[in-house]
Amino acid sequence: MTWNPFSSKNKKDVDAEPEAKTEATQGKGRPTPKMKEAQSRNLHPLVPKDRKAEAKAAKKRIREREDRQYEAMRTGDIPNMPRLEQDPAHIYMRDYIDARFNISEYFMPVTLIVLLLMMVLMVQWPALYLPLMIALYVYLFACVIDVWLMWRKLKPKLIEKYGEKSVAKGSRAFSYAMQRTIQPRRWRIPKPRAKKRGEWPR
Repeated sequence: MTWNPFSSKNKKDVDAEPEAKTEATQGKGRPTPKMKEAQSRNLHPLVPKDRKAEAKAAKKRIREREDRQYEAMRTGDIPNMPRLEQDPAHIYMRDYIDARFNISEYFMPVTLIVLLLMMVLMVQWPALYLPLMIALYVYLFACVIDVWLMWRKLKPKLIEKYGEKSVAKGSRAFSYAMQRTIQPRRWRIPKPRAKKRGEWPR
């Protein structure tokens, strides 16, 4: 039996090929985009169209984040505080200083009172100016000694618990502890976790 190229069976197979191609194209629904077109769709401008609106929105987001962090520090919510305040070494420093009686925490109120007294009394009693000035300097010296004693006892504890890196120069541990020491206890931020002094951290 010879093959007939014009038979109905062969003609049916030949016609089926274009139909299959057409169905494949119709199933996709659209031609394949070129690489440049696909890349151009994924590109976004680096500079926003409205810079003022974008800057305003960015400032609003920063302000909201700072408000949340301040509220967390005021209420003692450690997980929502700034990253520095969540550091275990800084938490230990705060707890240690809050448990301690610090002479230097009254430095700012005492200094303000003495200066006001000097301004008021020096008009009628100028002889009191020198004693008040000496008393202020003596108190300042006592505050320096108080901060030194605080750090002398706190530093070995930090090294023992958190290693040398906790008191390295880059950590600014001393300045952090000093600033908290000279602040009145009720004004400290983050808020002291213990309600009263004497509750030392473990």
